[in-house]
Amino acid sequence: MIDVKNIHKSFGDAHILKGISTTFEKGKTSLVIGQSGSGKTVFLKCLLGLFHPEEGSISYDGKIYSELNSDQKRNLRSEMGMVFQGSALFDSMTIMENVMFPLRMFTKQSKSEMEDRADFVLKRVKLEDAHNKMPSEASGGMQKRVAIARAIVNKPKYLFCDEPNSGLDPKTAIVIDDLIHEITDEYNITTIINSHDMNSVMQIGEKIVFLKDGLKAWEGSKETIFKTDNEVVTDFVYSSELFKKVRQMYLEERQ
Repeated sequence: MIDVKNIHKSFGDAHILKGISTTFEKGKTSLVIGQSGSGKTVFLKCLLGLFHPEEGSISYDGKIYSELNSDQKRNLRSEMGMVFQGSALFDSMTIMENVMFPLRMFTKQSKSEMEDRADFVLKRVKLEDAHNKMPSEASGGMQKRVAIARAIVNKPKYLFCDEPNSGLDPKTAIVIDDLIHEITDEYNITTIINSHDMNSVMQIGEKIVFLKDGLKAWEGSKETIFKTDNEVVTDFVYSSELFKKVRQMYLEERQ
C-alpha cells in the first residue's frame, strides 16, 4: 500500500502539487487521470522518489520515504517496477537482455538464475519466442509487453505505468490493460497508472484519482465515476459523445 499525505511540490514559483492526499491499495489497479498540466507526471515522479515534495509524506507499507537512509531508499527502489510511456527499451540489447537488466542492477543472482527468471516473465506476457529479437524487430504491442516483463522481473511490490497504451491501437491497448490488471491481481502488487485513456479507466479502473490544477478534484471507482455530479470530472470524462451515451445508458439501467 502507498499512503500519500498532503504533498506539495513546486518548481520555482510554479506550485504544481497542492496538498494531495490519497491511498493506493495492494492488488488493485489505480489510475491517475486529468488533463495535460494537471500534475499527473510530477505526482508519479514523486511516488517514484525522483522528485521530493516540500511538504507532506509518502509511505510504502508504513515506510516513510523521507525518513529512509540512502541504503533503505535503494532497497525500496528495487521493489518498484516502471513501465515508461515509450517502453524505453535499450536498442542495443536483445529483448532477453532488456528484461534481465533490473536483475543485474539490483540482485546478485547468477547468470543462469537471471536467465531463468527472465524466461519466466517473458512467458507470462506471452513472448516465449522473442528472447533473441532486438527491440526494433518488435511491434509496439510487443515492446509494451517486454516493458511489463522487465518491470515485474524483480518481483516488485509497486508497479508504476506512465501512459502504457500510448501509441497503441484500441485492440492492443485492451490486451495491455488486461495484462497489467491480471499481473496486479496475481502478484498482489500496488499498481498506479497515469492515463488519459477513458477506455482504460472503464476497463481496469478499480480506483481513480482525478487531478485538476495540482489538486485532487475527485476520487472513486469506474462505477462511481458514472454517478458523480462533479462538473470538473464530467467535463473531462464525457467530453466525447460516446461516453455521454454510455453514462446515460448506465444510469437508465439502474433506475
